[in-house]
Amino acid sequence: MMEYSIRGAGRPILVFHGGHSNCREEFGYDELLRSGYSLLTPSRAGYGQTSAGIGKNLGTACQAYSELLDHLGMDKIDVIAVSAGGASGIYWASHYPQRVRSLTLQSAVSGRWHSPQDKTYKVAQLLFGASMEKYTWAAVRFMSNHFARVMFKQMAPSFSILPYSEVLARTREGDILAFCKMNNRQRSGHGFLLDLPQINSITESDLNNIRCPTLIQHSPNDGAVPIEHARRAHQHITGSRLHLLDTWGHLIWLGKGSEALHPELLEFLAQA
Repeated sequence: MMEYSIRGAGRPILVFHGGHSNCREEFGYDELLRSGYSLLTPSRAGYGQTSAGIGKNLGTACQAYSELLDHLGMDKIDVIAVSAGGASGIYWASHYPQRVRSLTLQSAVSGRWHSPQDKTYKVAQLLFGASMEKYTWAAVRFMSNHFARVMFKQMAPSFSILPYSEVLARTREGDILAFCKMNNRQRSGHGFLLDLPQINSITESDLNNIRCPTLIQHSPNDGAVPIEHARRAHQHITGSRLHLLDTWGHLIWLGKGSEALHPELLEFLAQA
């Protein structure tokens, strides 16, 4: 079973959402919809109502996404891959070149991320495993809804390498509300624990094989996916375009500097 959403009625973009997300993702959607694009967002393997079974590896997951496009009568499509969804986007563009018009990587992983020896990996196994994740996210939602600024401050180091005072100085009105809305729609299901090993399976060959026009958008201040991932993708994807955004961190749709994201993206899509 695969859960998905379709928004808008224009030229379609396939969105591979990030970790802990699903087909109800919102970041960056309104601007693309207003510009005449439609957005197809499948909940990736193990997220939302999508079966974890399709996610035995990136190959089986991407085959399922290809079958979804067949079902919807879509052929060649633009792709946006976000954060932990970067691995799916890279594998898709590398192994299904006939179906990809363009690839955009936003705050995306491009190779080895967390290993089983890392503290972060071990904590993720505990907090986001299938038996615990609903309690983890229930606590996050409660804190976000009742103590929004406290929760934003507590979670900021996971998203930015900047001191909190600088993160706060770079936020815009509505950022903390958008951050809390994100926390309210997030769940891990079985998906995040599928993501961790699959991200590490992306190779330089996968990147080298990508031939479609590629835009890489990333913040040097990203505390979740270090800037080295963007530089690695840029180095290995022939003809790729690297767009660094001076935002406060991983959520490049928020904060001062985010206004540069969509003009660059829309120009790229128009030329692809």
